[in-house]
Amino acid sequence: MSKTRIVVLGLAIGSAILAAYLAKGFIGKKPRTEVVEVNTVATVPVLVAKRDVLMGEKLLPGSIDWQPWPEKAVTETMITQKNDPAAQQKYEAARARIAIFRGEPIIDKKVVMPTESGFMAAILPKGMRAIAVRVSEESGAGGFILPNDRVDVVLTRKVEADGTTKVVVSETILSNVKVLAIDQAFRREGDDEQVIVAKKTATLELTPQQSEVISMAESTGQLSLVLRSIAENGDKGLDDTGPQLSEKYAQGAQGNDKTYIKYGVEKRITDIQ
Repeated sequence: MSKTRIVVLGLAIGSAILAAYLAKGFIGKKPRTEVVEVNTVATVPVLVAKRDVLMGEKLLPGSIDWQPWPEKAVTETMITQKNDPAAQQKYEAARARIAIFRGEPIIDKKVVMPTESGFMAAILPKGMRAIAVRVSEESGAGGFILPNDRVDVVLTRKVEADGTTKVVVSETILSNVKVLAIDQAFRREGDDEQVIVAKKTATLELTPQQSEVISMAESTGQLSLVLRSIAENGDKGLDDTGPQLSEKYAQGAQGNDKTYIKYGVEKRITDIQ
C-alpha cells in the first residue's frame, strides 16, 4: 500500500472519530431551561394623560387613554373603566383646570367641563379678561375663525370729512388677539345643563385696558375679525407677544382722555376720533 493511501485512510478514520465524539456531546447535553417571571400584581384600567396638557387646554382625542394601574394603588378620585366605561369620550370635551403631565391620572378636580360654571375662567391666564363682541359671518372671516386662532380687530365706522360729508374708514385697533370662543356661549339652561349656541358673538382674550377700548370702539362702528397666519412673528410665538393695541388707541388709553364735570360728577371719555 502506498504512503498516500495510508495518509488518506488515516485522515478518514480521524474524521470519523471526531464526528462521533461531537455527536456524543450534543446528544448527551441537557436542554437549557429559561425561567420566566410572571407578574401576578392585579391591575385595573385607569384614565391617564398620554401627553402633557397645559392649563386651560382641551383634552383632545388621543391626549387621554386607559392604562393598567395596580389595583391596590387605585384611589377613590381616579377614574376607572369599570366605574365609568364612557369616561374617555366624555372627558375629551373638558379643559385642564391645572397642568396635567403625561402618565398622571385624570381626576375631576383637575378638569372642568363645558357645562360647569367656571369653564371660561379656567381658560383665562392670570390678568386677562374674556370679552364678547358682536360679529357677523362676513366680518368673521366667513366662519373660518375657530377657538385658539389669532386675529386682528378692525373697526369700520363713518366719520365727517368736511363737516357735512361722511366717509367710511377702517382701522386696526387690536392685533394678535386670541379667540376663546366663536359663535357660542357656555351657560346652563334648566336642569339639562346643555351648551347653548349664541350666534354672532366672538369671545376674545384681552387685558382690562384693551377690553375698555374695544367696548368703546364697538359702540362707534362695526368690528371685524381678520384671521392671522400661524407663521406670524417668525420664531417668536404668538403667545409671547400677546394682544397689542394700535399706537393711536394705546396713546388714547394712556393720556388723551378728556374729563367732563357735570352737576359735580366727574366723567372721563377717551377721544378716538
